[in-house]
Amino acid sequence: MDNPFENSELTSILVVSDTVKSKKFYVEKLGASLIREYDGSIVLKFLGHWVLLVAAGAPTEDKPNTRFIPPQNPDDVAHSFTIRVENCQLSYEALVKRGVEFLTPPYDWGAEIRCFFKDPSGHLYEISEYKGE
Repeated sequence: MDNPFENSELTSILVVSDTVKSKKFYVEKLGASLIREYDGSIVLKFLGHWVLLVAAGAPTEDKPNTRFIPPQNPDDVAHSFTIRVENCQLSYEALVKRGVEFLTPPYDWGAEIRCFFKDPSGHLYEISEYKGE
């Protein structure tokens, strides 16, 4: 097998501090599709991407010395997502109407307009409109 990932899909696992609050945020505010729930885990499909919301957890036999923890400091970012949109301002306004709180309104950097929000556990999302040079 030349490609070990042939016919595979990528899932992002987000460790969240409150699975109920996070599920509501992703489904009701961002429009993710709820696929299933099991053992406290929530499987979503969001923008063609699999997202698994899980609670904090201790090491297991197949991942020794590895703990799952939600973001500890909301001002520190180790991982983030970018959503490329056609119109940043319109996307921003639609999400604000749904109750999403942004760090700032859209900022025009010239070739790009972008703004950022966080999910209830502090995971960072960027909405970005590329305008070109």
